[in-house]
Amino acid sequence: MEEDNIILQAVNITKKFAGVTALDNVSINVHKGKVNVIVGENGAGKSTLMKILSGVYPEYDGTLLLQGEPVNFSNPKDAMSKGIAIIHQELNLIPYLSISANIFLGREIVDPLGLLDFKKMNAITKRLLERVECNVPATTLVSSLRVGQQQQVEIAKALLEDAKVVIMDEPTSAITDAEVEVLFRIIASLKKQQVSIVYISHKLDELFLIADRFVGLRDGKMVGTIENAEQGTKDDLIRLMVGRDITNLYIKDTLPLGDEIFKVENVSLPKPSNASQFLVNNVSFSLRKGEVLGVFGLMGAGRTELLETLFGLHSERMSGSIFIDGRKVDIRSVKDAVANGMGLVPEDRKKDGLVLSMPIYKNVSMASLDQVIDNGFLNNRAENGLAKQYIADLKIKTPSQNERSKNLSGGNQQKVVLSKWLATTPKILFLDEPTRGIDVNAKNEIYHWINTLAKRGLGVLVVSSELPEIMAICDRIIVMGKSRITGEFTKNEATEDIIMNAAIL
Repeated sequence: MEEDNIILQAVNITKKFAGVTALDNVSINVHKGKVNVIVGENGAGKSTLMKILSGVYPEYDGTLLLQGEPVNFSNPKDAMSKGIAIIHQELNLIPYLSISANIFLGREIVDPLGLLDFKKMNAITKRLLERVECNVPATTLVSSLRVGQQQQVEIAKALLEDAKVVIMDEPTSAITDAEVEVLFRIIASLKKQQVSIVYISHKLDELFLIADRFVGLRDGKMVGTIENAEQGTKDDLIRLMVGRDITNLYIKDTLPLGDEIFKVENVSLPKPSNASQFLVNNVSFSLRKGEVLGVFGLMGAGRTELLETLFGLHSERMSGSIFIDGRKVDIRSVKDAVANGMGLVPEDRKKDGLVLSMPIYKNVSMASLDQVIDNGFLNNRAENGLAKQYIADLKIKTPSQNERSKNLSGGNQQKVVLSKWLATTPKILFLDEPTRGIDVNAKNEIYHWINTLAKRGLGVLVVSSELPEIMAICDRIIVMGKSRITGEFTKNEATEDIIMNAAIL
């Protein structure tokens, strides 16, 4: 029977925030031993639903059924004790504790004397790590692990409680292709053990590699399912997400390029622990007005470090020269960078791009306070007017400019960060992974904004880990490998094979 294949049900779930309906009478089924993929645009309600399923939001209207029995989780620990685990996009580990200490945090094993039994906890951790293909000692500090390894630790935590359902929110957004392969093997192994996976990702191509079924959310409502993922197509998935066909998701305009606006010569950044090794090694390139220049490289290639160095974040260690409009400039701080017409949308919008507890209008004006100060005081009307302008221009989905930034979807948060830097009227804009963790339609909107900025004569430098993306939006692509430039290609020269070969030199 169909009911026998269902382990978790959400029935008529409604959730509101300050009068705004995030979920509207949503009902979904999670099937046993299957990868249940939840798809939808940013703001569709996916993360809100996952937080209800995992106990983060204990208050809502509707019913949860676990193996046919009503449940109401008071917190994530309560959900975990009943077999529901969630692995958030922003991993929830304590970096200065060992792997074993993280896995057993709040569930420590003690000996007959009441002392922590490290030997037993380390032995159990070792077995869990073997199950998730993480070949490091149980005593390793989490801070020394790669992001992919930290993700494996999170899965091991779920296995300790014998999880029946594991929720994975954007699990591949910050890991390498090799780590993605490991993750997919772990998922396949969990399926064989009849563990159910609830999976959220905006990387449509990867979904068909692992999905058993798709569930679509749109504007807080459940809009349909594809019960057999093998029979679905990418177009079917897009229609499920956005309710329409999106053809030619993005075709970059061919624009005439202007004069050189930005140039760097022999920029280097040594490692703080070893001055003979480099995070950025002797990098030189130029950027013209109206040009979108892509930077591609594998994890650890030095892409983010390059942008940070150019933006004045590591001025005490950097060497080399920076020129703007043909004039050599001395960028010793972020303030210097902004004063010279530069802006940086960082890789981690939540940690480095926003103050999540503050409202949208405060975040938008944060880098351009000179525009909203009147006689030494912040002009609240000017701040609100600035925010309203960008909410309209970038189509930010929010009840008002007073909404706290933490309540927005990932794509709308990214638009707020972009608004903050556009408000400074930059000449040169650095975008570090600008579409990470956002849906196909929000990506398309950001691509069009990049094109609009190029038309206005800005020089735009884009770092991206997604090859199809960087080939679609850029006029020229430089490739980094082992902290240095290993290739440079025009849009017409670039192919995926050529770029990847340059990246792995």
